[in-house]
Amino acid sequence: MDNSQIQQKIKKTIERIEERLKAPFRFMEVCGTHTVSIFRSGLKFLFPHLLEHISGPGCPVCVTHPKDIAMGMELAENQDIVLAIFGDMMRVPDSSGVTLKDLRAKGANIVICYSPLDSLKLAIDKKNKEIVFWGIGFETTVPTVGATIVQAKKMGIKNFSVLSHHKIIPPALKFLVEYGEVEINGFLLPGHVSTIIGMSPYEFLAKDHKIPSVIAGFEPMDIVYALDMLTSMYICNSPKILNCYERAVKPDGNKKAQAVISEVFKISDAYWRGIGKIEASGLEIRDTYQEFDAKKRFGLTPKDVGDPKGCRCGEVLQGKISPKDCPLFGKKCTPISPVGPCMVSTEGSCAAYYKYGV
Repeated sequence: MDNSQIQQKIKKTIERIEERLKAPFRFMEVCGTHTVSIFRSGLKFLFPHLLEHISGPGCPVCVTHPKDIAMGMELAENQDIVLAIFGDMMRVPDSSGVTLKDLRAKGANIVICYSPLDSLKLAIDKKNKEIVFWGIGFETTVPTVGATIVQAKKMGIKNFSVLSHHKIIPPALKFLVEYGEVEINGFLLPGHVSTIIGMSPYEFLAKDHKIPSVIAGFEPMDIVYALDMLTSMYICNSPKILNCYERAVKPDGNKKAQAVISEVFKISDAYWRGIGKIEASGLEIRDTYQEFDAKKRFGLTPKDVGDPKGCRCGEVLQGKISPKDCPLFGKKCTPISPVGPCMVSTEGSCAAYYKYGV
């Protein structure tokens, strides 16, 4: 199918959705890659006026809580430690507006890596330094971190540890539908996360809350097809969990990846930006691998800190407000000089609204 045929199919599918909707239908996507795709492809501008799109807590950088940011900053200020991070974390401000980029300019040992295995290699090369990999993100990235910890133990590496601020998606969705302040008529479920966890962890959305939800890929046609199915289920009052990304997502997910996660990590409570503590929504390193737990190794505890002054990213992440409703948007807060993480990350809603002129 060539581009013109794809465009025509997208157009017809959107027209079918428009004809079907007689009342507003609000769907939430909870994957930063979906956020970017919807804006970059122009779909946001093609949606019928009754089809309301809101972004949820699907950007790993965006949902990292100020308490967790403070822990990372504490490690970065220790001259005996090399803090290895993913690039997006470099410009995330703490509660006072200071970033890791600022600390590195003052001499902090901070390196950007593209894989946790890069940080393990760093530990092998720099035996006189403590190397800490700051692990953020969802189920998608956790298996590689777990495999790195397993490898470190097999190799007997003594100067490597992980600051685990990993989170899992289903408990956050449960919080949003049970305690959130925004009505959600359907979920566009994250494709990457679902390759790991499969379909069953989402069943509660349809069974307990009657909310149709669809796992979708990231091409424009993937997204439009999923929205077609979402609105159809909603109109027919037949909520289900459907998989429209079968080329990548299996019903049971990736069993090997799940086994690695289960071996190295245990379920814990976690803090989410704008929400606070969500029970059983995080992953901590098990006692059997505790020598690689940076929190225990360096005696780290959560500090009572809040968002940067004026930042409303937390409300954006819950769908309470649009990025443009934040008084800092496009003024004090821009991608060049971000105040909040939703403007830092390329997967953040605020950055997408700003870049694509919504």
